[in-house]
Amino acid sequence: MNISADSGMQKNTSFSMLRVRDTFQIVVTKNIIVVILCISINYINGTLVHTFFRHEIFKENPRYILFIHLVLNDMIQLIISTWLHVISYIFFKVNVSFCCFLLIIAIFTTLNTPLNLAGMAFECYIAVCNPLRHTQICTVSRTYILIGIIWAMGATSILPDLFVLLATESNEFFLSTIFCHRDQLFHHAFMKKKRDISHAICLSFVWLILVFTYFKILFAAKAVNTDARKARNTILLHAAQLLLCMFTYIGPPLQSLIMYISPYNISDKRFLIYLIIHILPRFLSPILYGLRDKSFRKYFTRYFLCNVKVVSPTL
Repeated sequence: MNISADSGMQKNTSFSMLRVRDTFQIVVTKNIIVVILCISINYINGTLVHTFFRHEIFKENPRYILFIHLVLNDMIQLIISTWLHVISYIFFKVNVSFCCFLLIIAIFTTLNTPLNLAGMAFECYIAVCNPLRHTQICTVSRTYILIGIIWAMGATSILPDLFVLLATESNEFFLSTIFCHRDQLFHHAFMKKKRDISHAICLSFVWLILVFTYFKILFAAKAVNTDARKARNTILLHAAQLLLCMFTYIGPPLQSLIMYISPYNISDKRFLIYLIIHILPRFLSPILYGLRDKSFRKYFTRYFLCNVKVVSPTL
């Protein structure tokens, strides 16, 4: 316990030093940038969600259901991430119980993204390589079951850490305040090792699905199915999105490496890394998927421009 406490004090000291480097004007500027990006991206994502629920044709298609689940997941993740970023500057330390609540939601939504991408890739594979059975295999009810499995897999990664924390820490710990960071809250060494192992397994599983589906669709495109080319490009976009998601998992070691190579302007580099890891993937999701689909784009642009009278509510 003394070792972990000492390491925690060292981390808090380093975080404090990083915050001291920023002047009040810089702090305000950074937080305004983050909040504006969050509002802008979630406005786009909110329009996508509104478009989905406005038309039955989308709610009956497993592909759109998985897509909108990805969008909702990104919205929640972005809100929590922005909230954590802002309160880290305003309050620096927050109540442990409140921090635990925010971090668990953030971790859940972060883990859901690659698993959701794997589900979308597999749906594309079935649509192209087994089109006659697509409607039988990819039903709406099974899609919602898959979403439940995605959340259950996320739970198996983080809930054991929470139970260990509840069993090993006193009530005073949950009433105290800390800098709200995962390594500060789940500070036991074995938790960090378990986290790294679970992330490696999860990402390997998702990459295996993406590679398998891509080559299967590639062969189908060369054979007879002309629509497979679009699906193949979609799988590539899934892979690109997954690469961006991987920054979330490799963020801490990447940040340490950058700080070691160039220990100057540390606060600005941390802010840039934050934008790349947490903001950029959420910005690209609606562009890569929602706006590429002609049917979805037709309604989305009308809602986005607040020209809803043109859209027929019966479609």
